[in-house]
Amino acid sequence: MPAPYPPAPHPLSRFRRLRASAPLRALVRESRLSVEDLIWPVFVQDGEGPDQPVASMPGVARRSVAGVVAAAEEAAALGIPALCLFPYIDPSRKTADCAEAWDDGNLVNRTIRAVKAAVPGIAGMTDIALDPYN
Repeated sequence: MPAPYPPAPHPLSRFRRLRASAPLRALVRESRLSVEDLIWPVFVQDGEGPDQPVASMPGVARRSVAGVVAAAEEAAALGIPALCLFPYIDPSRKTADCAEAWDDGNLVNRTIRAVKAAVPGIAGMTDIALDPYN
């Protein structure tokens, strides 16, 4: 059934159905990006040596656990709320059943514990793919 009258042309008619509630307004508001939306990807390696550049990603390096802790402290100071850890596992520790991934003392678990001890308020995310482990 057609409407009894056509809607008035804009700006005389302003549809407000998308502004009726806070959740709807949040869904349709203009996009905004702030530091609170960022996640810092960090590549971690075993050992205490210097950072190792990642050849395929200029400006990116694999860090030691202490280096990741330093990155977490820097992220917190900048207002970045989260880190995502990507491990580099020594090929000698890789197995078909990914046993290293289940070890409580593996590189990622040690790194998470160190970061949380130094910067308890930062969120930690991990790469859950098992390819670094097999």
